[in-house]
Parts: sequence; structure tokens; C-alpha cells
Amino acid sequence: MNPQSRNEKPPLKILLCSPRGFCAGVVRAIDAVERALAVYGAPVYVRHEIVHNRYVVEALKAKGAIFVEALAEVPNTEAPVIFSAHGVPKSVSAEAAGRNLLAIDATCPLVTKVHREAEIHHRRGRRVLLVGHAGHPEVVGTMGQLPEGAVMLIESVADVEALALGEEENLAYATQTTLSLDDSQEVIGALTKRFPNIVGPHKEDICYATTNRQAAVKRVAPQVDAVLVVGSPNSSNSQRLREVAERSGAPARLVQGRSEIDWKVFGSVRRLGITAGASAPEVLVEEIMDAFAERFEITVETISAADENVSFPLPRELRAIA
Repeated sequence: MNPQSRNEKPPLKILLCSPRGFCAGVVRAIDAVERALAVYGAPVYVRHEIVHNRYVVEALKAKGAIFVEALAEVPNTEAPVIFSAHGVPKSVSAEAAGRNLLAIDATCPLVTKVHREAEIHHRRGRRVLLVGHAGHPEVVGTMGQLPEGAVMLIESVADVEALALGEEENLAYATQTTLSLDDSQEVIGALTKRFPNIVGPHKEDICYATTNRQAAVKRVAPQVDAVLVVGSPNSSNSQRLREVAERSGAPARLVQGRSEIDWKVFGSVRRLGITAGASAPEVLVEEIMDAFAERFEITVETISAADENVSFPLPRELRAIA
């Protein structure tokens, strides 16, 4: 074999999903931490991962952010305490106020919308059914907007069928913002079939970013040998992208970075779809594409499902001094 043939790389067509990666709520949350660090200096405390991405969290730690899971881990301090994009129960806000902590709420406005809907339903005497995943911070935060027992969590059609509620119950539903569109529609369909008078949101709770990223994956998956989703295992929207890809006909893997690429799986592909969850930075996508370029002669085509131009202002406390 001559040197030239040894250096020849097999071809690989990459179909790059668009939109992908950061959504407006994630950008706002990260900007809030960075702005607080610039204004107040380190440390800035953050309750829970500001967004579900290890790369982002480690980068903010390096700048002086300290991540905690409970306010009890925060000392008595004048440093800001930032609530993550996923939202928090009212009890957490009350605890921060009781300790006179400088709390800055970086909850995504689209999650706050769901909180407000739940509160309105409760005031109108409705029992709220929340479609979502048990234990996810967003679900914990939404359920924590109302008194204990006022919200019932629904995870599946089986949960709907098992509900011990009278047909005449005054009911409403809301959903976690990062669900699979297909899964949520199945559950909502079961709810509306069993409870025809149930009240839904005025506008879909599943956020625009989740919708658009799943739509792009649905377009790409039937055209490729495999799909690679860049995101963290604890990122709900990233896991849903993986599931959507598989349902749409392509084997899919979720990786946090190039070091997690399984070349036994991806070494033989000739057409590859790549997307990224809403909390995954573009730099990780670029590094992964570089890794493939080292092994393949790549060509790239972008497949777009929507144009995004959404942006959210900083939290009120930081807006005034921005």
C-alpha cells in the first residue's frame, strides 16, 4: 500500500440539525450567572446546575460560581444566589427571603408561564394534573408552586387510566416544557378522552426550542445511518431528542463530548445526523465534528426545521445594572 492510499479517509456525509443547542432560556440563565459574577465578583452561588450541561457548569465554576443542591449549603452571605433555569418551589424562594439572601431567579420564562397557569387553575378551584417526569427539577418546581396535594403528576397513559377521580372533577392540565411531543400528545389525548371537560393551556406548554429541535431530528433521522445527540444524560430535552431519532428510524446515541464517541458504533457510518440539546454549547458540536473529520472526509449539509430569533431579558435584578 502506498502512503497516499494509507492516508485516504472514507467519505462521511453529516446532516447537521438546525436549530440545535442553546435556547433563549439557557442563554438567559448562563448570562445571569456571568453578569452576576461581573457585577458582584466571586463567589456567586447557584442552586442546582444552572442548566443541565457539565461543560457549562465546569466553565462557570472556573469563573467563581459555586453550585449547591440546597440553600442550606449556602452560608450567610451578601453574595447572590441564583435559581436555575428549571425553576424552584415557592418554599425555596421563601427560605431565601427568610435568610435575607440576594436571590436572583433565572427560571426560564416559559417555565414561569407553566407556574402561572397552575396557580390560575388552582385559584379557580381546579385540580391540576401535570404531565411530566417524576423528580425532574422543572417538575419539582412546578408542583411546588401550589399547596401539597394540589398537583397530581401524570407520566403515562397508564397513569391516566389509573386515576381515582370522578368524571365530574373540575380538572386542568399542564406539561413539563421539555417533553417529547409524541409522548405528551398520547397522554393528553388519554386525558381529554377520559375527562372531556378538562381545561388545557391557552398555548402549548412544550417550549418552542423543544418543538423545533425535535422537528429537525424527525427530518434528518430517516436520511442517515445514525444520529448523535450532544447533551448531558440528565438533560430531559436531550434524552427526548435521542428517543425521537430512534422512533424516526435511526439508531441514536447521547454523548457529552468527543471523548464519549463509540467508534465501534460510529466508525462505519456513511451518513450521520448531529444535533444538540438546548443546554449544549456549540463548541461541543464543533469538537465532535472535528473528531469525525480526523477519521473521515466529511461533507456537511444543514437541515433546518425553523428559524429562531427568540431572546429573553436578564432577570430583573440584573437588568437594572446591566
